[in-house]
Amino acid sequence: MANHKATKKDVRQSEKRRDRNRYYGKTTRNAIRNLLASTDKAASVEDLSKVVSMIDKLAKRNVIHKNKAGNLKSGITKRINALA
Repeated sequence: MANHKATKKDVRQSEKRRDRNRYYGKTTRNAIRNLLASTDKAASVEDLSKVVSMIDKLAKRNVIHKNKAGNLKSGITKRINALA
């Protein structure tokens, strides 16, 4: 690493961003897992919009790719709709 003020600042910023992105990503993965584990369709439909919003925010922040976000939303929606 170069010993410049700007480089040191960039390292600090990237560490902050990395921690923030890991937090949002893990929180979203946990929400998806809890949603898929649910067996109540009414409750799942309500939680679906919150989880989809979380996925969209990850894609907007470039934590995940937009196509991955679309695939996740599609798969989750199919699973929720298949609940009886």
